[in-house]
Amino acid sequence: MRMFRAVRFLYALGLRVDAVGLLRATVLALALYVAAPVAALALRDFTDAVLGHRAGPALAAAVLASVALVAQIMLGHFCHLDLARISEGQEMRLRGELMDLVNGPPRIEHLDRPDVANKVDLIRDSLFATTRSLEGVLQLAGLLLQMTVTVVLLALVSPLFAVLPLCAAVPVLLERKAQSTVEDARERTAERLRLAKHLLELATSTGPVRELRLSGAGHEILRRRGEAWDDVTAAMWRAQLRAAVYRAFGQGFFAIGYGGAVVLELHRDASVGDMVLVITLAVQVSVQVAGFLGVLSLLQIAGRTTDRIRELRTLSEVAPAATDVAVPGKPARGITLEDVSFTYPGAERPVLSEVSLHIPAGSVVALVGENGAGKSTLVKLLCGLYQPTGGRILVDGEDLTAIDPARWRSRVATLFQDFHHIELTLGESIGHGDITRNGDPSAVGAAVEGARAERVVRTVPGGLNGYVGHAYADGTELSGGQWQTVGLARTLMRRHPLLLILDEPAAALDAAAEHDLFERYASSAGRVGRDDGGITVLISHRFSTVGMADLIVVLDQGKLAEHGTHGELMSTRGLYAELFSLQARAYG
Repeated sequence: MRMFRAVRFLYALGLRVDAVGLLRATVLALALYVAAPVAALALRDFTDAVLGHRAGPALAAAVLASVALVAQIMLGHFCHLDLARISEGQEMRLRGELMDLVNGPPRIEHLDRPDVANKVDLIRDSLFATTRSLEGVLQLAGLLLQMTVTVVLLALVSPLFAVLPLCAAVPVLLERKAQSTVEDARERTAERLRLAKHLLELATSTGPVRELRLSGAGHEILRRRGEAWDDVTAAMWRAQLRAAVYRAFGQGFFAIGYGGAVVLELHRDASVGDMVLVITLAVQVSVQVAGFLGVLSLLQIAGRTTDRIRELRTLSEVAPAATDVAVPGKPARGITLEDVSFTYPGAERPVLSEVSLHIPAGSVVALVGENGAGKSTLVKLLCGLYQPTGGRILVDGEDLTAIDPARWRSRVATLFQDFHHIELTLGESIGHGDITRNGDPSAVGAAVEGARAERVVRTVPGGLNGYVGHAYADGTELSGGQWQTVGLARTLMRRHPLLLILDEPAAALDAAAEHDLFERYASSAGRVGRDDGGITVLISHRFSTVGMADLIVVLDQGKLAEHGTHGELMSTRGLYAELFSLQARAYG
């Protein structure tokens, strides 16, 4: 049962965070919930003693009732202090685990699956409420104990009250149905909610707002966001309405059953004290059932979250088979693609189809093709971020899937077209290219020199210790070209790479600056190939910069159209020659 899985999960996690504190809170919570029936029992004895003019027993009962009521307040306060601290620790652990689960699988195909994206979004939104459900776990245990004591006391007054648990079963079952209705609606609307959040972020973030304001698209973005949000709220409102009907029927059934038992008891010959006990416990039972249903609803939500976490865990548990295949120290033959195909998860059409190619060790390769030809996807396959859905990639004759992905990626240096702007200090933004040397000033300095980024360093107050961007601190705002230079320096942090990737690295630069950048990089590429046998792969839409490559690979709609040197491809007058001539005329 989902609720009990959530109870077990939350309590076990609480024990790992602070076992002593949680056990102390458990004892306090149980004592807290027993105090209320004890107070009711004391009120009965106090009433009978006063009416019987017995001063001593009346005083003792009054003291007991006072102690029980004060204990409720004090125990609840100290219990909450422990649980609040433990819940914060649980939230931190689960957020860390969520990051590990998302980044845990050796490759990133799962990040392209909409169902995984929806689960991650739902978990992220519900983590705070889920970890605060630990208090609900103890409330559940306390309420069960309290209801048991209450029913026993009522049954001692009249066996008629022994049927109360049966009356409570109906609202409990209907509460489960109500919460399942709401959670099912939340699952169905997760994708639309994610869209609404994305559009809201677009409309409120500094970068997109400038473009939206100039293009006049702001109102359209807000309109679409409003439509998505209205769809979500309408679906959730209908689910909440159905849930309210279920809850009303359940609580109405219990009220009729319990109210009838109280009315029958009032017509029985009983002491005034028993009547006070029955009425007091009647109020308590009403509060207990309402509290129980509230906790049940909270734990149902927590149960869904824990189920989603468990489903994400299965992604990380699918580990690659153990292998003794080592990453080549210095490739002798290079990389070979044998009928490589790839289709993104959930897509019907392959992005790459039966690509066969040999890339010699130490060579510089340029990937050429129109947008959507599959260039960036091929690069991600070479990096080991994705696994081919057909065919295989060989590194010096060894299947890339048999090589440990982490070890392979440690020998890969990349500068992607959409590389991330790490808005920390400039030194940290560069140093993240090789996290093992992030704090090494000489390594960062060498990368800056290799990328000729000294001008960018001088632009930032504080140099490498100064902040860039505004995401974390009020740092220096860099231009697109400056960020490209920082990205190149980050790439050069990696020592002795076997695979060097430049995916449209100079998209923010003009043609002259791009050519200058590639000329600077060509010496590094040559050194990588000469010293380490490494392969350099560059992607550029500007054909004037790819002539330096030893091998030019032309992709067209996911297929290998042709490959060869610049001279060879121009002489065959194929797709490359056509695209080159078109661009030459445009620049001419």
